[in-house]
Amino acid sequence: MKITDFLLKDYIKIGLEGTTKKEVLEEMVDILVKAGKIHDKEKVVNALLERENLGTTGIGQGIAMPHAKIEELSDEVLVALGISKKGISFSSLDGELVYIVFLFLSSEKTTNIHLKILAKASQLLKDKYFREPLSKCNSKEEAIEMITEEEE
Repeated sequence: MKITDFLLKDYIKIGLEGTTKKEVLEEMVDILVKAGKIHDKEKVVNALLERENLGTTGIGQGIAMPHAKIEELSDEVLVALGISKKGISFSSLDGELVYIVFLFLSSEKTTNIHLKILAKASQLLKDKYFREPLSKCNSKEEAIEMITEEEE
């Protein structure tokens, strides 16, 4: 199982415009709304914000990994990637701005897959020699290519 099995080119946005957690979560969910995967944007954003209230998913080193359980997904797992060039105030554990946002959505039925993909992304992003170039990607194609190469 690979991240790229779930992360499609259409689920990536380079140059996130939001500078706050809420703005970026809305922007990331918009990616999936435009792709026809999410129908109730407000419900999904609220679920993500509720999860953030339990504890930030800004894990440090410029990374955030927001995630939530969304029943409308049934047995699907969605992964989206956003890269910010200016930085996002995400209440990260280290207090630093976030530049890479991996968003994970799943239902209760797909919890095991969700956790495996979350762990894979976390493992990839621990490597600064992967993380730093990823944050500098200028196109969706470049980001997918980087992730694909790293997973092989």
